[in-house]
Amino acid sequence: MTSMIEIRGVHKFFSDLHVLKGVDMKVEKGEVCVLLGPSGSGKSTLLRCINGLERISAGRVYLDGELLGMREVEKRGKTELHDLTDKQVAAQRARIGMVFQRFNLFPHMTALENVMEAPVQVAKVPKEQAKAKALELLERVGLADRTDHYPAQLSGGQQQRVAIARALAMEPELMLFDEPTSALDPELVGEVLEVMKDLAKAGMTMIVVTHEIGFAREVADHLVFMDDGKIVEEGAPRDVIDNPKHERAQDFFGKVL
Repeated sequence: MTSMIEIRGVHKFFSDLHVLKGVDMKVEKGEVCVLLGPSGSGKSTLLRCINGLERISAGRVYLDGELLGMREVEKRGKTELHDLTDKQVAAQRARIGMVFQRFNLFPHMTALENVMEAPVQVAKVPKEQAKAKALELLERVGLADRTDHYPAQLSGGQQQRVAIARALAMEPELMLFDEPTSALDPELVGEVLEVMKDLAKAGMTMIVVTHEIGFAREVADHLVFMDDGKIVEEGAPRDVIDNPKHERAQDFFGKVL
């Protein structure tokens, strides 16, 4: 069976800074994979490489068997990699939903309009159809009574739930979450995590960068611990959290638990 995401030997440089150092990882369909590790370990950069916001410096990323960002060309018995056009990259990116630390909602649009925007503008979905879908998604994230509110009228947790609904509106095959609760007041974290748990139960494939150890323990199928641009330990969440083998992981969990 083809993995939903397969990462092979991925490196990422920013000038002389070597941020990802040969990352290999697989995420199966319907699996929730949580990335943990100290700040600066490369977790967010890895997410941005998966969805094409950053070009990888070396290696390959596959989404359901399809090479992302590049195509293979056979020349004189050798395989060369050629960059895809911006339009082709955008088409691939539409298959992946991403929820950021900051909500990035359009401030001049209501919650409903924010969720409708991409299907109408990018996917050319008829407005009435997009509206019906957006209303359904806002109800799913518990915001049926906030459809006409602007971002400034919503709490941080409500804004993040609108952002999740907006990502789901494009019917992605994979959802990426980059520290979705770290900008929230503590009392608002739970409402966002509940939506993510419901998504996991519904079978959505998810890769989540988070510091919420409880969420990782309860919801993740697969936990990956990163340090200094490399995966140093991975496995079942309880095994990695409660009985880490690698010294760096032991040190990290010793401090956060």
